[in-house]
Amino acid sequence: MTMTAEDRYTIISADCHAGGSHEMYREYLEQRYLDDFDAWRAKYRNPFRDLQDGGRVRNWDDDRRNSDLEADGIVAEVVFPNTVPPFFPSFVLFARPPKPEEYEHRLAGIRAHNRWLADWCARFPERRAGIGQVFLNDVDDAIEDVRWIKEHGLRGGILISAVPPDVDYVRPLYDPYYDPLWAVCEELEVPINSHGGTGLPNYGNYPASALLFISEVTFYSQRPFVQLLLSGVFERFPRLKFVMTEMGCAWLPPMLQQLDGYLKSIRDTGRIGELRFAEEHVLPLTATEYFQRNCWVGVSQPGAADAAALDEIGPERFMWGSDYPHNEGTHPYTREHLRQRFCDVPPERLQQVLAGSAASLYGFDLDALAPLAAKFGPTVAELAEPLTELPEHPNEALLR
Repeated sequence: MTMTAEDRYTIISADCHAGGSHEMYREYLEQRYLDDFDAWRAKYRNPFRDLQDGGRVRNWDDDRRNSDLEADGIVAEVVFPNTVPPFFPSFVLFARPPKPEEYEHRLAGIRAHNRWLADWCARFPERRAGIGQVFLNDVDDAIEDVRWIKEHGLRGGILISAVPPDVDYVRPLYDPYYDPLWAVCEELEVPINSHGGTGLPNYGNYPASALLFISEVTFYSQRPFVQLLLSGVFERFPRLKFVMTEMGCAWLPPMLQQLDGYLKSIRDTGRIGELRFAEEHVLPLTATEYFQRNCWVGVSQPGAADAAALDEIGPERFMWGSDYPHNEGTHPYTREHLRQRFCDVPPERLQQVLAGSAASLYGFDLDALAPLAAKFGPTVAELAEPLTELPEHPNEALLR
């Protein structure tokens, strides 16, 4: 349908974050873990400033959160975890996979989060698609959690973490051990989400450690996609849905071109340079074809290069995200950010990026969101106006 200048966009952020406080999570823990939780919490010291100050309530307070999003023109959100679940050593997305001796309590912690999240999303079911967490240590436990997540309405699917290269107690994602998990996700139509910031090695405590983390985080975040593709997971499970969020997307077209070349060489010659490959490595489709069939990108606070990659990736696979409530996200200048990045994109194409793709993948009802969009969404004319001047105090997303 052709959009007019007065029409309002429906905006679904494909990357927001939420989590409960420790007091909230305690109510969702199994009784047998409460004493251990109280002892753990008594020793815990929160090192994260945004989880200490008054802004931390944005993770769970309905009124604060909805009003912030509405002011930005956003009427629905895909909800990744935030805060620190019970028994976790750090912020949930940066925590490494649990060691065998930690696994039982860490698993109890993410299950408490999933229960909390299901109740929290149910308060505004048309606006929130929650993503549940699973661990990869035990595939049977992961499958049990996937079924629970599906049954309890967390239609955002599951979050898996990249396995760091220095972790030897969790199998790599390209191990066929996980095939039963992928099969259940395919059968139940549960999206598998991967989020930037996971899978990095332990850099130790050196002056360069933080710089190495920043410089290599995108590389390690990309590894699940490459590992699943090259190990044939998308070939064996053609209806699997895989999402890469908050890791940009400008890197994707050149990577697909490179992988297409590798796979073509294997198909044509059985080799890449001096390396020979057996029949099992011959995949019938190109990497680009697997991406277009099985994958999506959740592009959070996209930079100029990410926005420029929209044409190559295609709007049906490109989902915009605000990264609320993180400091590097677009709030409170989401409208300005969208003008800065997408003012020249045709309205119908931009509407697909801002809502259509996320609605299709995560099961949002656009008709149910229409009254909210009519009240809070920016107009086509507003977002078509180029941003020629920054606000007095621009945020990081506008300066990128």
